Amino acid sequence: MKSRWKKTLLASCALAGMAGGAIAQEFDYGSFEGYTLRVKLIGGTQYERLYTRIPEWEALTGARVEIVSSKNHFDLDREIKQDIASGQISWCVGSNHTSFAPQYGDLYIDLRDHIPQSELDQYVQGTLASGEVDGRLVQLPRVTDVSNLYYRRSLYEDPDNQARWLAEYGTELAPPQTFDEFRDQVIFFADPPNLYGTAFAGKDEGMSGRFMEILRANGGDLFDEDWNPIFNSPEGVAALQWFVDVYNAGAVPAGTVNYTWDDIGQAMAAGQLALDLDWPGFAAYYADPASSTIAGELGFALAPVGSAGVRGGWSGSHSFSVTQNCDNIDAAVSFIVFLTNDESELMEAQAGNLPTRTATFDQVIEWFNANDKPYLADMFSVWQGSLAEARTPPLTPQWIEVSNVLWPQLQAAIVGEKTPQEALDDAAAQAREILEDAGVL
Repeated sequence: MKSRWKKTLLASCALAGMAGGAIAQEFDYGSFEGYTLRVKLIGGTQYERLYTRIPEWEALTGARVEIVSSKNHFDLDREIKQDIASGQISWCVGSNHTSFAPQYGDLYIDLRDHIPQSELDQYVQGTLASGEVDGRLVQLPRVTDVSNLYYRRSLYEDPDNQARWLAEYGTELAPPQTFDEFRDQVIFFADPPNLYGTAFAGKDEGMSGRFMEILRANGGDLFDEDWNPIFNSPEGVAALQWFVDVYNAGAVPAGTVNYTWDDIGQAMAAGQLALDLDWPGFAAYYADPASSTIAGELGFALAPVGSAGVRGGWSGSHSFSVTQNCDNIDAAVSFIVFLTNDESELMEAQAGNLPTRTATFDQVIEWFNANDKPYLADMFSVWQGSLAEARTPPLTPQWIEVSNVLWPQLQAAIVGEKTPQEALDDAAAQAREILEDAGVL
């Protein structure tokens, strides 16, 4: 049986010095004068700065780029599935993700047939391998994600908060090391509507993934080795209860059950949240006084551990893919290599994203220090430190379909319509049906 998930190898590969070796030949981006490349790209705060490089590629190749769709990844995924169902694949490049890619069948080409090995050697090889589906490299990674904690230092340094916490819990106030401490601090700091302890993505894979993260940190998992759903275990009930507790305490915005990542990012930047368990791509946004009210008090910490004493380490890579139906595969490949080359990866890393090319790691640390951004260098070391325990969601075509029956049940428990056990039992039964219909069980 093929592995259901892959550990993120970014840290070990990068730190092993994979940037060494032969100097790669410069990639030939080609000439496509008069051609229009149609693309569907993920939108949102974390992703769109990279697209400011598109005019450079247009000037370099003579082509023009038409962005026919720009949406959050969940909506983009639904649109791509509609295109597949209708047979209307009239675009060439699509944003992709390691969590989403297995479900798309033969929509995308094998990039190893079109990109020289000398160019592929410049990527972190473990990250590149996670872009494979059934042995085919169907996506070129742009950034790697793993979630860790952002927090507001001023709240932890406040003498009144320190005294109240010590009196109530008998410990010094510091960023939480366990999910129990995280829950307690979320409730402790909350002063609605002026301040909430945190927020979470309460729908789509954002909800399923965050539940999965705490589930794994508690020692549980989504499936056993034979693909039987096991997330309705005691570890799963405890993970779901975490969300129920903070929601019932009013420590999160009531609307968080409908939040996606940008909603959380905007709330944190506006000073409405005390802590945020989130992706590295928000670091520069939170640290920029022009976009964030918390820029001068931003702190970073590793994600908490669960009851099993481990981190759940939800991770994956955003990427770009090229469709089989593309009318100019050479242009499309040129475009996605350009958007993931050394210059593009440095731009991504300067925003706090974990890059996918080996040379970028040292370059961006130097850039942070040279540009008086030592706090982002600190953030980078925190996020890198969490990668050893990071794991993707199950890399199976059925994952998103399972997620889509799981998260509504999680929502139902959070808002009090079901008990956590009832919600997880119902979701497990629906997940089993999906896997039976697919012939997995």
